Amino acid sequence: MALMKNIETLQDLYVHTLQDIYYAENQITKALPKMISKATDPTLKQGFEQHLQETLNHVTRLEQVFGMLGLSPKGVDCPAIDGIIKEADETAADIADKSVLDAALAASAQAVEHYEITRYGTLIAWSRELGRDDAAAVLQQNLAEEYAADEKLTKVAEARLNRAAQ
Repeated sequence: MALMKNIETLQDLYVHTLQDIYYAENQITKALPKMISKATDPTLKQGFEQHLQETLNHVTRLEQVFGMLGLSPKGVDCPAIDGIIKEADETAADIADKSVLDAALAASAQAVEHYEITRYGTLIAWSRELGRDDAAAVLQQNLAEEYAADEKLTKVAEARLNRAAQ
């Protein structure tokens, strides 16, 4: 498997996964403005706008973690996030009803959040295992915001988007 070629230690895997989430966060900063422009529900649109600002902070925090490790920030292709974003774009393109589109956008955003939550949770555990509690603390801030974004998406979907799409 090409991805695992140069990964021999937990440290290698840790750096690779940091590069993966760094790439993913940067892709998300490109995808969110498109989602903002497609969303019609004001609460959903506002949530996307807020999360774009948070995502820019996530990138900055990841750059801070790279610095703590003495590394330059660098991304590696993340087929998972590329696939989630591609699927979201394709689904959105097939939906004419704005209420259904808003429900689909919220669901797609949650798929992104869930991916990020898994990555950050893993990176925090590995940070601690590698004696990098400083990095874990920075990554924990990103994880907390990802959980909060997911919770907000659930609330808006259950309170109105899903009902409106029916």
